[in-house]
Formats: sequence, C-alpha cells, structure tokens
Amino acid sequence: MIKKWYFYAGLVVIITFLSLGFKPFNRETKSWFLTEKTDGSEYIFPSQEEDDYPALHKLNVPFTGNRFIGFKEAVAFKESQGKYRKVNSIGYMGKYQFGSKTLRSVGVNNQKAFLKNPALQEKAFIALLSKNKWILRNEIEKYEGKVINGVEITESGILAAAHLGGAGSVKNFFKNKGNRHFRDAYGTSLRSYMKAFGGYDLSYIEADSNATIND
Repeated sequence: MIKKWYFYAGLVVIITFLSLGFKPFNRETKSWFLTEKTDGSEYIFPSQEEDDYPALHKLNVPFTGNRFIGFKEAVAFKESQGKYRKVNSIGYMGKYQFGSKTLRSVGVNNQKAFLKNPALQEKAFIALLSKNKWILRNEIEKYEGKVINGVEITESGILAAAHLGGAGSVKNFFKNKGNRHFRDAYGTSLRSYMKAFGGYDLSYIEADSNATIND
C-alpha cells in the first residue's frame, strides 16, 4: 500500500512538473530592432542596444541581400576589407580605394581629411556612382540583361566595373564585345567585377552628370 502511494505521488509530481513547462507566459512587448540610416541605407540589429552585440563590430561583410547597402559593402570588402583608413601601395585610399583624380572629379580636394572622414567617403562613393550611371546610361539601357563573353550584364555590374577601371574602360569593354580585358595594377579584371557585383538593385542611385560633394 505504501509503495503504491509513493508511486502515485511521484506520478503526480512528474505530471505537474511537465505541465509547468508548457505554461504560457507573458513577454513584455518592446521595440525590437535598432535601425540606423545612413545615406538611404538601413542597418538592422536585433536589440535596442547595439553594444549588446559586440561581435557585430567585427563583421566586415554584413549579409544585406541585393539592396544598395549590400552592393556598397561587397565592393568595399573587395577594395579594402571595409577599412576607411587604408591606403594601398599605389596611393589609392579609403574604404572604396579612390585615386586622387577620381576624388577631385567628385569635389574632394583634401585627401588627408577624406581618409579621416567615413561619412565623406560614403558620400563620395554615391557621387561617383551617380556620375558613372549618367556617363554609362546608354550602355546600361542597351546591354542590361544580355550575356557578353559569358557574363550576364546588369546595372550594378556595369557600375562596379566603372569603379574599378573607369567609365571609359567599360565603354571599351562593350565596344569590343568583351574580348579585350582591362585589368588594374593588381591584375583584377573588369569582367570579374562585372560578374561578381551583378544583380544588385541600384535604383536608389540617380544618374547625375554633375554629381559632386563638398568636403
């Protein structure tokens, strides 16, 4: 009789314990995402406190899909691993590795100040995209969606290639049907940029022949 009592008592305890595991609870509703907007881009962190996630600061290439921010961070990682203060062996500088001539074309004349100013570098990148989008507007309209020398042509691929080698080199690429391969000083080809950075949505970027910034 005592053994049966222990058995049933133990069974009740086990059932009670298991039932508590499925008991609903109330969670305080909070604003869950911290969103930081810079130049039309959005960074989303799963907390109101960005510092709650220190690992985020160590990431070089956030996964951002095919939006503009994904494009610019992918290009930046390829160019400099996303480092604003980087200067390469031939003098190209910043997160997006601008040359001095290209900087002047978008209105930046103080290179030292440029290296110390991340916001200025972001604006310079957008200004250059706008300028190249204007210069290459006919090529974008004519060749987007076509396959040339094994590469599917997209607007973002064209603009990435222009960032690498200049708009004139992109025009020559199409003029020669992709058969002449421009390469930069480190051997990176125009074709590789056109392929690697294709398929991003750059509708955010407006074509502007006079795109400049004030440093």
